[in-house]
Amino acid sequence: MKRYRGLVFLILVVFFVISFLTNILGPIIPDIIDSFKLNLTLAALLPFSFFLAYGFMSIPSGFGVERFHEKPVLVASFSVAFAGALIFALFADFRIAMISLFLIGAGMTMLQVTLNPLLRVAGGEEHYAFNMVMVQLVFGSASYISPRVYSYLVTRLSGNAAPGNALISFLSKVVPPGLAWISIYWIFAVISLAMLLVMVLIKLPSVELKDDERVGSWEKSRNLLKNTTVIMFFIGIFAYVGTEQGVANWISKFLAVYHGFDPHITGAKAVSWFWGLFTAGTVLGLILLKILDSRTVLIIFSAGATGCLTAALFGPAQVSLYAFPLVGFFASSMWSIIFSLGLNSLKEHHGAVSGILCTGIVGGAVVPLIIGGLGDMFGLRSGLMFLYITLGYILSIGFRARPLVTNETIFTKRAKNRS
Repeated sequence: MKRYRGLVFLILVVFFVISFLTNILGPIIPDIIDSFKLNLTLAALLPFSFFLAYGFMSIPSGFGVERFHEKPVLVASFSVAFAGALIFALFADFRIAMISLFLIGAGMTMLQVTLNPLLRVAGGEEHYAFNMVMVQLVFGSASYISPRVYSYLVTRLSGNAAPGNALISFLSKVVPPGLAWISIYWIFAVISLAMLLVMVLIKLPSVELKDDERVGSWEKSRNLLKNTTVIMFFIGIFAYVGTEQGVANWISKFLAVYHGFDPHITGAKAVSWFWGLFTAGTVLGLILLKILDSRTVLIIFSAGATGCLTAALFGPAQVSLYAFPLVGFFASSMWSIIFSLGLNSLKEHHGAVSGILCTGIVGGAVVPLIIGGLGDMFGLRSGLMFLYITLGYILSIGFRARPLVTNETIFTKRAKNRS
């Protein structure tokens, strides 16, 4: 099968942008709560709005790719994301924030539904688990950078703009007084506009999807939703994204409430390290996937994440400060392993299954909302204990999955070469 290395590189670049725009809510939430006078449940409606878009847009986006092909959908996705970021930057309001985040989430949904099956074709199915972990590596890198960009902007804009710093001088003129955190959405608008122009100008190679890689009809999707294997991995993606966003969104608030850390500096750094260690864990995942079956890696990482979550919730301040980011280290390879196990557990209809699995990203909307609701009733620590359920489910997939195609390790490769 022909490989498209240039296309794989472009997909990785786009995933970098997706992550940069997606995983900023954790550091921002304490500021949003203060600026709009929200309780934890209302604050959780913001990630809910963003990830709800995945529930509504995943399968229709798959149909859009089949009808219009990849490039128009990529152009449309960055257009929607640009519009979402710009209206929030111009009109800072809680209701506008929910509309804006839904639009940005819709754009990210279209991108992910388009890119996941494309990556499988461009890189080859036998390298799919490896390439998906590469995506996670890029994803974690961008998420490590974005809280630091946010912290830089907020600390500079909260004081006097540095002389000669054109970016800060410009932002100080367009950002409302007391809402320095809005500046990050101006950055998002510029990035989305730049990617929109790239997508308009770039010539994508022609990639023909096989029949089983197409989304197909609504009827096909409905039938697949009755398949117990599809349901198992859909819930797995739901649980994973819920866990990832549940931790990332509430780290800063938890550290401020229980240990008195400054959300602008220590809280933002903790979120940044969550994604930084997420990246480091991805590197370890890449190595382990060349040695071990992906199900074994999933079991190891799920158990590690559960142990770190326990230390973060119940340990003293310094332990909590380091244990939360370590949850990100162990969460790093879960998405790629669950997704690749899901697709490799079915003989056909991979395009449709990809759309259904991407719908599971709506877990990022539901789980943080559950945590916020439980947090208002019983305290944020009790709310975050809900993540034991999602992590337990992810752990169970490591024991229950029966893939038709397993990941290629150095041992299976040698055995194949000898035969």
